[in-house]
Amino acid sequence: MLRTHRTSDLGRLRDGQRVRIAGWVSSVRDQGSISFLILRDGWGEVQVTAKRGESPEGLLELLRRVPEHSSVVVRGMVRRDPRAPGGLEVVPSRISVVSRARKQPPFSVYGGSLPSIDKRLDIRAVDLRRAKARAIFRVRHAALQAIRRFLDSRGLMEVQTPKIIATATEGGADLFPVLYFDREAFLAQSPQLYKEQLTMAFDGVFEIGPIFRAEPSRTLRHLSEAISVDVEMAFADYGDVMKLLEEMIVRVSRELSRRAREEFAVLGREPELPSRPFPRLTYERCLSMLRDAGVEKEFGDDLSTEDLKELGRMIGGYYFITDWPTKLKPFYIKPKSRRPELSESFDLMHGDLELSSGGTRIHRRSALVRRLREKGLKPRDFEYHLRVFDYGMPPHAGFGMGLDRFVMVLTGQENIREVVAYPRDIRRLTP
Repeated sequence: MLRTHRTSDLGRLRDGQRVRIAGWVSSVRDQGSISFLILRDGWGEVQVTAKRGESPEGLLELLRRVPEHSSVVVRGMVRRDPRAPGGLEVVPSRISVVSRARKQPPFSVYGGSLPSIDKRLDIRAVDLRRAKARAIFRVRHAALQAIRRFLDSRGLMEVQTPKIIATATEGGADLFPVLYFDREAFLAQSPQLYKEQLTMAFDGVFEIGPIFRAEPSRTLRHLSEAISVDVEMAFADYGDVMKLLEEMIVRVSRELSRRAREEFAVLGREPELPSRPFPRLTYERCLSMLRDAGVEKEFGDDLSTEDLKELGRMIGGYYFITDWPTKLKPFYIKPKSRRPELSESFDLMHGDLELSSGGTRIHRRSALVRRLREKGLKPRDFEYHLRVFDYGMPPHAGFGMGLDRFVMVLTGQENIREVVAYPRDIRRLTP
């Protein structure tokens, strides 16, 4: 066993207890007869204090020579000392350098100015040693746990669907082709069609997994590979899943405010605590607001980035845009019965950032075939999906939420690459 305790465990131990801790060297300070080493691990840091006459012979010299970022194992004794960071230190009896750092990174992970995210991504594993970076990913981890607990508590079952598929699930051309033995296949844009089918057997399902979009743009908000939280429920409409989605956002935010207080403190921000219900604005109401602000928009126009920025300034926080024009939504979204030019659909926004899209799905085969043709798609390419509708597909609704964008909101990041360990975009395929 390389270690018996994490740094976060030490505060609960009695004075004089023997421990074995492991981590990397954050800094070494030599004052002649006494040397201080700050050891960090994934949970925190502790001061290791070696004194001449108290520590074994040769230990002070070892401390002076060990480079920062080296991985070490320290055996020693916990000692309370109000002068030490956190009020305690470890007095070492033995220090083993298990991996000596041969280089120092081109930037400090312990403070000071930082290079661009692109330069930091080149040595991402080292960049993630920064306290703020670790805090972001601990918030992400806590959010994932909270989302799973919430959806499970609502009776939804977690599923996994294929990521190598035969046809587009969203339409359009933003697909990554792959060679699948002797055929062409694609990386999945979403689990949409599979999660719809699964409602026939399991009623309510969710999946947290990767999606792939071959969009050639490079923005602060888009990646070629992202993590999506997908939900689908039988015998539900878009109003039902909007309520579920906003409840999930509220519950997760409140849970994180308790469970991730230290991380938010490191990030220097108070967690946002939204309340229900979120404002609901129809697409047509948004057009009216934009026109009042001097923006020329016609019915059927999509809302541009600048339009959403204007709406975000006027509304702020979390809000829904509902009842979008049918032609702007994917083929599986159900048109409204009395106004078929509009659809039972929604986008969840935070300011000008789209977090989620969802709606009521078409559950009748004939209507789905008609919508496929209207979208310029070939029904025969979707026969594997359409045939399921011959066996009593229930009415259903769902949504997909971008986890990465949600973490951006939680942690106050403007660049999506800060919240993804190893992001992929049009320029980056490594590390």
